[in-house]
Amino acid sequence: MQIDLNCDLGESYGIYKIGSDQAMMPLVSSVNIACGFHGGDPNTMAETVEIALQYGKAMGAHPGYQDLNGFGRRNMDIKATEVSNLITYQVGALEAFVRSAGGKLRHVKPHGALYNQAAVDFTLADAIVRAIKKLNPQLILYGLSGSELCKAGKQQGLKVVQEAFIDRRYKEDGTLTPRDHDQAVIHDPEEALQQALSIIENKAVQTIEGIWIPLEAESLCLHGDNIKAVDLAEFLHRKLLEKNIMILPPSI
Repeated sequence: MQIDLNCDLGESYGIYKIGSDQAMMPLVSSVNIACGFHGGDPNTMAETVEIALQYGKAMGAHPGYQDLNGFGRRNMDIKATEVSNLITYQVGALEAFVRSAGGKLRHVKPHGALYNQAAVDFTLADAIVRAIKKLNPQLILYGLSGSELCKAGKQQGLKVVQEAFIDRRYKEDGTLTPRDHDQAVIHDPEEALQQALSIIENKAVQTIEGIWIPLEAESLCLHGDNIKAVDLAEFLHRKLLEKNIMILPPSI
């Protein structure tokens, strides 16, 4: 049995330090690197790519809304052409850093509000997918399991990896509980492990309402900006391996 463990990294910019990229890198199999709009900057992008290459991690672009102040977590209403340009600009920039360092960009995972809106808005999802396909149809698309984003990706012929979250609680409709809810984020390692195992072994998750819903995923996400991210990652990495669950990126 195997699972991909992915993490959002490279989100520091300027004088602002976000997350512990160096400590997280060896504990995951895939990394989603910020592209400068919600977090990250040219220096951070280059440094994160170099670290990922050193550890042999699968690298992906993590484009978001142009919203540093809101960390890309504020909903926006923009035209399809603007969405396409936003994706092209950010993914293209990161791909340039990856190629110049001798690596290969493997996947794209939208960030924050862009990700969550695309999960329920097919028009937005389709604009994202078409932009990725024009750039490189070989790129893998990461999206919320069962979402409109995954649906759009499959319709356009992209390889789609459905992901689930082990440090976030779900709602009954399969979407993530908004972060302004005091129980939205899971900080306890044991609770995160149990959620991960229920998804891997039973293809189900218990919602914040206490109801079990089906949930299939090829990748599990752990947020790098979670205050207990490293502790969670170390605990999960150890426990999954103890259960003979290999941590590997999805096959191409």
